[in-house]
Amino acid sequence: MKLVAKYDIQAPVDYVYAQLADFEAWERMALRRGVEVTRTDRLTRVGAGMQWQVSFHLRGKERRLSLRVASLTPTSHLAIAVGSALFDGEVRLDLLDVAPDRTGVEVRFEAKPKTLSARIYLQTLRLARKKVDRSFAQRVAQLAVEIEDRHRRTARR
Repeated sequence: MKLVAKYDIQAPVDYVYAQLADFEAWERMALRRGVEVTRTDRLTRVGAGMQWQVSFHLRGKERRLSLRVASLTPTSHLAIAVGSALFDGEVRLDLLDVAPDRTGVEVRFEAKPKTLSARIYLQTLRLARKKVDRSFAQRVAQLAVEIEDRHRRTARR
């Protein structure tokens, strides 16, 4: 299953990339929401190869994911590989410098089932495709608005 959402952010591409690649902030946000996050690599700089083990409760079950930064190109691209017992997937974020104070962001998510039950689950999501696409686009828009707000607050200082 593939999901794609695009959004223009009122902030320079350097700032948007810095916000998206701030993995320590993402870890803190996940911890505040009750997600267990464990960093499993020994890298000292942000780059390809960074890895985390994540576990959380969803719909009454504990879910476990492994996340790995698959590729990283400063100010233009970020790809994160996602793995679990049921699915493998990838999240790709591509940034486009539209104007000096405007950045286009395209977020792609692709999930590939590993088991029959995962295949059936994805099939049910395909049946509700419009709702899933809308929800995904709303979440990307929400993230973009948060980045815009942070940029406005830092620009005022």
